[in-house]
Amino acid sequence: MNEQINAKVSWTEANEARSADWHSEGGTPPPKRIVVADDTISADAAYRLACEGTALLWRGDFQNARQLLQAMARRIDRKPPAKKKEGEVTPLSEVFNKHRLAQSQRARTLGMLLLPFEADFTVPLRRAPDVRQACLEAYGKVEAPFLASLRELLGLIGAHEWHRKGVEIAALGERIHPHYGVFAPTRAEYIKLVAEAPLPSKELAFDIGTGTGVLAAVLAKRGVAQVVATDMDPRALTCANENFKRLRVNRQANAIHADLFPDGRAPLIVCNPPWVPARPSSPLEHAVYDPDSRMLRGFLNGLAAHLTPRGEGWLILSDLAEHLGLRSREELMSMVEGAGLRVIDRIDTKPTHAKAADSSDPLHTARAAEVTSLWRLGAIAS
Repeated sequence: MNEQINAKVSWTEANEARSADWHSEGGTPPPKRIVVADDTISADAAYRLACEGTALLWRGDFQNARQLLQAMARRIDRKPPAKKKEGEVTPLSEVFNKHRLAQSQRARTLGMLLLPFEADFTVPLRRAPDVRQACLEAYGKVEAPFLASLRELLGLIGAHEWHRKGVEIAALGERIHPHYGVFAPTRAEYIKLVAEAPLPSKELAFDIGTGTGVLAAVLAKRGVAQVVATDMDPRALTCANENFKRLRVNRQANAIHADLFPDGRAPLIVCNPPWVPARPSSPLEHAVYDPDSRMLRGFLNGLAAHLTPRGEGWLILSDLAEHLGLRSREELMSMVEGAGLRVIDRIDTKPTHAKAADSSDPLHTARAAEVTSLWRLGAIAS
């Protein structure tokens, strides 16, 4: 989902009023106040201005700007946590909400360090790298010079490297190449579930909300004759179809634009919806956060009508939301039953990502207990 904001920003430089376009792929509104800064500004002064809502347009050395951003981040991260009363236990749902708020405030503060860009995506600063390709992949062509945050540019560069190098997928024995704005499939456990669960049919499968196309590709590699993958995001559709071609499964798999289900019925329908019912704060977070479990509910409520007789719907879902107190198992089962579905089987696995073992993570208790499941669902016979 693209939430790009294009607007105008103004500032005063060398006693002259200036303006430029504002770009934000993350949907951040333009700053109301901008001052010019260079290598002479201290990290404390820059941090104070950013906290006050004043953006800094950088005119110094590019590498010094990166170092300044790191210094500002250290000042945010060293803030002591709020003191708790003795014996007080904070509910994990509250810990989660405070963590999300802190993340949002951190992003807003660090996003106040701005860079100038020419219309060809050249950054006119000393020691600036060539970021033209990374910017083109994210922004597309632009008509005029603009300003954007250094933090966003670093994200663009990181996404470009993910796209260039790809993500090794053990279940495929090959790499998936995510595009900018399309969530990278870095958690191997849910892919392994789809690679190993017993197939009800090899005739046809739907992959709902395909993203990079990784699950559709796994099904095609397992011998499913036709896989119809769907997504609402044009970037995801382009990404998935390019991956299908690169993996040589494009004769079997195709990604099309659809709101959840394509037309028709299938003996296998797979969906890996966002796992946490919360509001995303950036386009990329739509792959993780699903307000009020909208996509999960949409998939469950439409599943029975799109399954063939004795067909199966595979719901890939983590129980992290349950451990965070954001959705209970009873609520999930009520959604399943209310959609006219029954549970055929459930295959569980433990996450292997680094955060599950990071005791310094504020959400460590929930992450350590997390289980990812493939729910095999069938329609209740009428």
